[in-house]
Amino acid sequence: MLVIVLLVLAALAVFAIAAAAIGRESRRLDALNPRAVYVLEEAVEYVADHLPPESQARLTHEEVERLLVLHMRQLREKGLQPPVAVDHVQDITDPVVIDETSAAGYLIGQAEAEGLQVEDVDVVHVVDAHLAYFDAIGAVGPPAAELPGGAAPNGHEPPGV
Repeated sequence: MLVIVLLVLAALAVFAIAAAAIGRESRRLDALNPRAVYVLEEAVEYVADHLPPESQARLTHEEVERLLVLHMRQLREKGLQPPVAVDHVQDITDPVVIDETSAAGYLIGQAEAEGLQVEDVDVVHVVDAHLAYFDAIGAVGPPAAELPGGAAPNGHEPPGV
């Protein structure tokens, strides 16, 4: 009889320890933001699928991919992409504001410099769809108007304000 009582107590102790450990880890993981993972192939598919039909007819997947790579290069220059993308947390100390107009202008210039034969309107649509992809994977912060103080870090009013 004593052996059965000890086995039951041991089983309860094991269950209590396991429940406490699982509960602690669940709470810890729940407090962390999910990690946004950018996968170029998925981004190309997403952007290509979210372009207007006219742009879909004019752009190849290779052109979309090249535009996305150029856009990521611009974001990297602004400090929005970690130097080592695998399991590295962003080290952003100051908010960085990205607006669609400057991104589209940059990409139009880069596309011309690289000899890509794309229409300017298609580049604008690619930027819009690319930013929507960032939002879909959870890689976008609040709009600039919602930042503390309501102005961009450079002291200018955010676009649309």
